[in-house]
Amino acid sequence: MTSRYGHLAAAAATLFALAVGGGTPAAQAATTGPCDIYAAGGTPCVAAHSTTRALYGTYNGPLYQVKRSSDSAVRDIGVLSAGGAADAAAQDSFCAGTRCLVTVLYDQSGRGNHLTQAPPGTWPGPAPGGWDNLADATAAPITVGGHKAYGVFIAPGTGYRNNKTNGVATGDQPEGIYAVVDGVHYNNWCCFDYGNAQTTNKADAPAIMETVYFGADRQWGYGDGTGPWVMADLEWGLFSGVNAGHNPNPSVNHRFVTAVVKGEPNHWAIRSGNAQSGGLSTVFDGPRPNGYHPMKKQGAILLGIGGDNSVSGAGTFYEGVLTAGYPSNATEETVQANITAAGYAPPGGGNPQQGVQIAGSGSGRCVEVPNGSTANGTQVQLADCRSVDAQRWTYTADRKLQVYGTKCLDATGQGTANGTRVIIWDCHGQANQQWTVGSNGTITGVQSGLCLDADGGGTAAGTKIILWPCHGGANQQWTLRG
Repeated sequence: MTSRYGHLAAAAATLFALAVGGGTPAAQAATTGPCDIYAAGGTPCVAAHSTTRALYGTYNGPLYQVKRSSDSAVRDIGVLSAGGAADAAAQDSFCAGTRCLVTVLYDQSGRGNHLTQAPPGTWPGPAPGGWDNLADATAAPITVGGHKAYGVFIAPGTGYRNNKTNGVATGDQPEGIYAVVDGVHYNNWCCFDYGNAQTTNKADAPAIMETVYFGADRQWGYGDGTGPWVMADLEWGLFSGVNAGHNPNPSVNHRFVTAVVKGEPNHWAIRSGNAQSGGLSTVFDGPRPNGYHPMKKQGAILLGIGGDNSVSGAGTFYEGVLTAGYPSNATEETVQANITAAGYAPPGGGNPQQGVQIAGSGSGRCVEVPNGSTANGTQVQLADCRSVDAQRWTYTADRKLQVYGTKCLDATGQGTANGTRVIIWDCHGQANQQWTVGSNGTITGVQSGLCLDADGGGTAAGTKIILWPCHGGANQQWTLRG
């Protein structure tokens, strides 16, 4: 009988042969997927979620489901071929001219651990009945292996959950978790999580969760610098290492991030890496924090929220799994090689394009929706740059500048006159919501030909943003930055 190590070596050899032999990422993905590698390592996936690609080499089923607002019809979005990338064109066709939401993230493992709209917990969500919002299906465009795909854009208030799972670790059972997330879309609130959670939706004890967290929250644990960090949500605390508060844990500066948390009796680890290249770094590997041995995991799965339905976090999710058993570092390195070979990239290939700030060269301040307003017609203005969703913009392939996932930068009233106010409005794709980000630092309205302008050459916080004829001044120079 071939040993688990023999299977793992064979998987690694396949990856290496493709890397040096000219195989494309799409061909590699069709040969083996992360869950094939985990299975070869003796730690099979018990849940596997992705809106971007198949996570098994032979998977040919649906990745996720979308629902369109025009008629409430739903459609499953599958893959281009077995083991391949998502069929984003099917979504684009189905959702043309209307808004779509992601209603289901299908579990590829065959265990039925699908993720759907999260119910209320200690904290209610913003949707009717206290449920969480669903993600805008078009808010996070990327490419995978050169193919267009969409991530799950988690704005505050958005969340997914499954409290009745099959095969997920409970109690002190060992498990591994990884997620590929967007490295420039995050905030400093709780909690953009993915992983194992309590079934009660309440923070009623420590040690009842084990999830990946990505963000810059400092309320419980934090790392070096200003963040963001890969940490673990174990309930009653985010942990950057063994201690509450600070632990050595580097701030992450990758466009796409592989985030790993794994645990077994009185032993756990945090690992992270660049999802576009290179291997994983071990951030922490050691004993459980005081009060967290033994663990009392309950086996629910969540995405985008805390265990008690804390809904203030933000981020973008592309793929992730939970395993049975504690994966070896060698297995995880082979999975990381598979992820980097998949070819994650922003739309159009530029870095960064998603979750970025629009920083004024003349003022050093950022374009913000004042007071975090989501009301149509709110005029944007300059504000001190900070990590808040009201300053996080996504520049899409069709040249929209989106905020909150559902609102777009808009020339009010389709105006083309000097001084037209620049506002936010529900995204509709018309020319007054399309912008050209120039290599010379300007942002120009497609309809008007006018430049985004800090009114009157102002640099103070509160300066309103308008349209004005392009003149190359510092108040019309902008940088999109993570």
